[in-house]
Amino acid sequence: MSAVLTQTHYTTEDYLALERSASSKSEFHDGQIYAMTGASRKHNLVSGNIYRELSLQLKKRPCEAYINDMRVKAAEARSYHYPDIVVVCGTPQFEDAYVDTLLNPTVLIEVLSPSTEAYDRGGKFAHYRKIATLREYLLVTQDEPSIERYLRQGDVWILTEALGLDATMPLESINCTLSLREVYDKVLEEGDTEAAE
Repeated sequence: MSAVLTQTHYTTEDYLALERSASSKSEFHDGQIYAMTGASRKHNLVSGNIYRELSLQLKKRPCEAYINDMRVKAAEARSYHYPDIVVVCGTPQFEDAYVDTLLNPTVLIEVLSPSTEAYDRGGKFAHYRKIATLREYLLVTQDEPSIERYLRQGDVWILTEALGLDATMPLESINCTLSLREVYDKVLEEGDTEAAE
């Protein structure tokens, strides 16, 4: 999350009207609008690789994957976010006829950046946990092959880690598996790749 745009208190209707006419993305929480910054090369590569792998595995199945621009509403947290990757299974539910704000994600994935890591792990995850349909939340690092998965089991979130290029991370809720070698394709430098083996 970046700096607050102004100190004005916005309604969700204000935010959506502004967001739908804006040239850049912002997130919203409890009356405040937060400008988002651009992503690095590594961030974009990791996001793209994950999206590619999930899209291929979800082909001909009743699930859809979105990258970067699908806004997600965490209604109970009074917030709107743009996860790096979103997967929804079954019939997608949207806030209104614009079909740009998803209400029922199954999996949310954030690629960690130095400026957003603390928020992705803390406040944003707290907002996401309030989405009843959410089953898995993944945090993916940029600089080393590492994925943390939080799997909902009742009211508890169970942490599983996958480390190293030979590791895989199962996504139980959508019956997919991420190979870290594929996730980090073209991301790690040659020396980084050797160190990660």
